[in-house]
Amino acid sequence: MRIAVFGANGPTGRRLIEQALAAGHEVVAVTRRPGSLSARPGLAVAVADATDPAAVDAAIDGTDAVLSALGARFSKGTITTYSASATVITGAMARHGIKRLLAVSSSVADPNWRPTGAHFFNHVLDPLVNRRLGRTLHEDMRRMEAVIRQTGLDWTFVRPSGLFEHPVVTDYHTAETSADGVFTARADLAASMLREMTERRYVRTAMGVITTAVKPNIAKLVWNEGVKKK
Repeated sequence: MRIAVFGANGPTGRRLIEQALAAGHEVVAVTRRPGSLSARPGLAVAVADATDPAAVDAAIDGTDAVLSALGARFSKGTITTYSASATVITGAMARHGIKRLLAVSSSVADPNWRPTGAHFFNHVLDPLVNRRLGRTLHEDMRRMEAVIRQTGLDWTFVRPSGLFEHPVVTDYHTAETSADGVFTARADLAASMLREMTERRYVRTAMGVITTAVKPNIAKLVWNEGVKKK
């Protein structure tokens, strides 16, 4: 398949590109910073802001599916990255007749998500990190999901839990709506998206994905994912 990856320069986007190329897919990496992506067989780079309709139109032309790994940092101010890009990307997909869309969201988008046996997370970390520090970010993820739900696309919301780096794909677990776990390795997130792109087990619903084989350092995860500027 020929797939467009938005957020190609981000940590999840890079995992998607690596795994997709290894699986034999052609990839269009959509980015605002093309210089940091190395040329290689099967990879094309499209320079585009995901909120620019003309640039997005050009970037996805000729592709079979769109995978969005766009992200933003925690902020006290209003965040629009997710919803604004979703509006532009889905509009462009409709014009080009591209049906398959997978968009990274979060387990936090499920109001009933409470991992089993995770007392400290459920009562301390989740209220502090996700519901307070990450409030505006997760509000925009929900707006993104609302925008996409209104389309006629074959969409899947991909909802990881706390993201962390791990060098290889593990025996990850997926579930409808959200998955019962606290952490998700980016390698597993990318692998689950590429598998779902073709298997289509979660079309027009959400797919939770979690990693259970390894666990990150919680303090490092919070710092890297929510606080540190890159």
